[in-house]
Amino acid sequence: MQLSQAIRLAALRPVGHDTRLSVVDHLEELRTRLIVSLLALVVAFGVCYSQRHQLLNVINAPLARQTQQQVRAGHGPLGRTYSVQLSARDVAKQLDAVVGALRSSTMSNGTRGVLAGVDRHLQRDIVRLSAPPTGNAPVTLGIGEPFTTTVTVTLIFALIFVAPILLLQAYGFLAPGLEPGQRRRLAPIVYAVPVLFGVGVAFGYFVVLPAALHFLQGFDAGQFNVLVQASRYYRFAATLLLAMGLLFEVPVAILGVTGAGLVTPGELSHNRRYAMLACGLVAAVLPGDPVTMMLETLPLYLLFELSVLIARYRDRRAGHTRG
Repeated sequence: MQLSQAIRLAALRPVGHDTRLSVVDHLEELRTRLIVSLLALVVAFGVCYSQRHQLLNVINAPLARQTQQQVRAGHGPLGRTYSVQLSARDVAKQLDAVVGALRSSTMSNGTRGVLAGVDRHLQRDIVRLSAPPTGNAPVTLGIGEPFTTTVTVTLIFALIFVAPILLLQAYGFLAPGLEPGQRRRLAPIVYAVPVLFGVGVAFGYFVVLPAALHFLQGFDAGQFNVLVQASRYYRFAATLLLAMGLLFEVPVAILGVTGAGLVTPGELSHNRRYAMLACGLVAAVLPGDPVTMMLETLPLYLLFELSVLIARYRDRRAGHTRG
């Protein structure tokens, strides 16, 4: 009974290294952690669905800024429509100037009254035609696509928010295989998991995603009628953001394997050329273009070097402590 309760509490803390568990007990612990992860995902999905309009605005913002640039440049059907809108505004301004000149001249009160009405209509039309270009949101092609797309975006954000919990649950399941000393050394690294994941997602959203959209949507834009489909854009953005969040966990992985004694910082430094190649290959697999590949490879390699330095410092400090 006590062992069963300990397993149920496994979602909050790992099972002790000296605790002897049978295969059934390990499966029970795995089931408990899966249930906790699923419940966290369900709660996150519910919260995200209640805020779905704000979330759609957030994920649409990088695309909207790039689309605005393309429309103002006159590219695509939206750009041509906006160019006609600006031309109509200029005509309305010129007509308004003519009406103003006629009203200042000598004429009957009735004619002035008519011109005053025309002037009001022209002023209203000038305001409408001066509005910024529209069509920033991605398009949907199917009847059910708005619903499925909204649910997909909600699930994407739920996964992003709950990913640190999932990673911590995975660590909690694997932690009993570590010695107590190893677990103490890895504790600060584990707590850095949600922070690094959040930094990675933010880096992907503010740096990588806008650069990818600028290159891909702007490439030969004058030769195509560019309309972005919602489902494909969200799939692209989700893959990019989740990948960047996971890639920023590289320090956790490196400090984990060095802390567990599987590899030394010296060995990692000696094979850094392979690490650089691996960073490039990982970036090449992710969606994007040459620009985003560079933006993904550079921070990934810098994180690798930073992790090696931290691992060296930790080992040196541990050696002084033992000495």
